Amino acid sequence: MAASRSFQSVASAIGAQLGAALADRPAARVQGGSINESYRWESSAGPLFVKVAASARLAMLEAEAAGLDELNAAKAVRVPRVFASGTAADLAYLALEWIELRPPSAAAEARLGEALARQHRVTSPQFGWARDNTIGSTPQQNGPLDDWVSFFRERRLRYQLELARAGGHAGRLQRRGAELLERMEALFGGYRPVPSLLHGDLWGGNWGVGPDGAPVIFDPAVYYGDRETDIAMTRLFGGFGPSFHAAYQAAWPLEEGAGRRVALYNLYHVLNHLNLFGGGYLQQAEAMIDRLLAELAR
Repeated sequence: MAASRSFQSVASAIGAQLGAALADRPAARVQGGSINESYRWESSAGPLFVKVAASARLAMLEAEAAGLDELNAAKAVRVPRVFASGTAADLAYLALEWIELRPPSAAAEARLGEALARQHRVTSPQFGWARDNTIGSTPQQNGPLDDWVSFFRERRLRYQLELARAGGHAGRLQRRGAELLERMEALFGGYRPVPSLLHGDLWGGNWGVGPDGAPVIFDPAVYYGDRETDIAMTRLFGGFGPSFHAAYQAAWPLEEGAGRRVALYNLYHVLNHLNLFGGGYLQQAEAMIDRLLAELAR
């Protein structure tokens, strides 16, 4: 009964912001997320995609909404439109456009590669973003800096290593990680990236294909950084085929030496998985650091 009343409160709050009538309860649970609960919710304006969480997580959902708005303004890759966010009863909510997704195709992958290159050409004066957000449920620090290497070292890798230490992962991970932080600048040579608009969490589960065949990206962890970080993550968990990479390269080729930095950029996500899920990610993180240090020793 308490859950029913909470859902009714959420429906009333979204309806007031959207100017539409919502059903008292969602129509169906949507699978895929491990952080917040997601639902298809029927309304007089059509179906909505609604995320709900404990009210304490409002800032996380508001940051996601701001990130989607930032990506939408780039007019490059389609993202769900933001309709409403806030709190009602004991729940925080985020209501988005419902997009009926279908499986990716080689043609859609090519369109995504080309469109992502256009998105990456949207730039900012500094690395970071106007607000902090989250990567999964982990806080992601976006305080602006002028220097990319410093930003990635301090706001990304060092922060995740400190979380790992607090979580009991000390010893070799910390020793080797500290050595990598001290020496990582050598992986960049003369490369000086521009602050590009990034999705920030671009794995295969965070994109799909809309009814018109156009690619759609969602669940972002937006900030302005080296475009190579988005591309590196597409190689971490799969879900992006040769058509995607070929189209991106044709639209805006990566700099020579980008391959040397793939493991560095993906280390951020592996450390985050270690901090969120533990398990085998410790071994994977240590192996990545070892490979990077071996590369630096050549």
